[in-house]
Amino acid sequence: MTGRPRQSDIAKLAGVSQTTVSLTLNGKTAEHGINNETEQKIMAAARQLGYVPNVTARALRGGRNGLIGVHAFEPLFPTSKESYYEEIMIGIEQQAIRSGQDLVLFTSMHQDEGPASIFHEGRNRLRIADGAIILGFDEHDDELARLAAEGFPFVFIGRREKAAALMPYVTADYVTAVSDLMRLIHRHGHRRVAYIGVPDNVMPRLERRHSFRMACTDLDLTIVDSTLANYGELDPGWLERLLDGGTTALLVESTSHLEEIAALCAGAGVEIPDRLSVVGLDSINNSPAISRRWTHLTVPRLPIGARAVELLLEVLDGQHELTYHERLPCGFEPGVTLARPPA
Repeated sequence: MTGRPRQSDIAKLAGVSQTTVSLTLNGKTAEHGINNETEQKIMAAARQLGYVPNVTARALRGGRNGLIGVHAFEPLFPTSKESYYEEIMIGIEQQAIRSGQDLVLFTSMHQDEGPASIFHEGRNRLRIADGAIILGFDEHDDELARLAAEGFPFVFIGRREKAAALMPYVTADYVTAVSDLMRLIHRHGHRRVAYIGVPDNVMPRLERRHSFRMACTDLDLTIVDSTLANYGELDPGWLERLLDGGTTALLVESTSHLEEIAALCAGAGVEIPDRLSVVGLDSINNSPAISRRWTHLTVPRLPIGARAVELLLEVLDGQHELTYHERLPCGFEPGVTLARPPA
């Protein structure tokens, strides 16, 4: 036989009809009463002929082909081990394997003109997949709305206000995590606190800041200072203002600031946590550059990636409304940088 083997070739070798082959290869043996012996005969013939299904044609016909798309509006694989996406992608891959799905990675980075886009020359490039998991800090709500209008199923990782009514999303429960952390800080006896974040407005950080402010109001904590700064912009004068204002606990939004704060404290002779407790609000990757066991929250990135795969498959099976959302709990590492304030 020359050329690519077809279902008719399998039917001839197995001694069955082409319809029976098609139903078997599409996983419909049980509902059409095809017995196990016939199924095994067809699958053996397919293997013998080296048959590979045309997943593109099957997707165009509206069937399930076992492919899950992963699309991001920014690079998923930077060289730094501090990558936000690393654990998420591991979770996606591991759950796809457990669920018997293949992954197709889509990227918009190659497009020469205009911003990153799912649509190329007016076509939805994700259509080859049954559905897609979409990631990205940058807002592309118009593209998500267009996907939803086409009826293409997707699950977004992260919270999107405008897109929340379009398709399900899964994210971390930052609000509860920061609120619980502030109550712990309060129980330790701290009453004057400060916050350092980075100057952007991505949703995870906005949720942390909102929860911090609400918890301070509820617990009657005084916010001595709330600063947004890039790495390298903190100086001894900033630390001096915190301490002069009576700050005993500092909440740190980005892990990039932790070692910068440690260096400033060391230069000023300020002991952590004896004089100033410092608590991180994000996961910290193990690295020789980490000077101590910081007290910090942990973001469940690997579980988020895994749950996104499960949730997409549940959506494809019709188990959820499109407005369904999930928030996974954050963890907590007690570390050694939170203590009672000095007497």
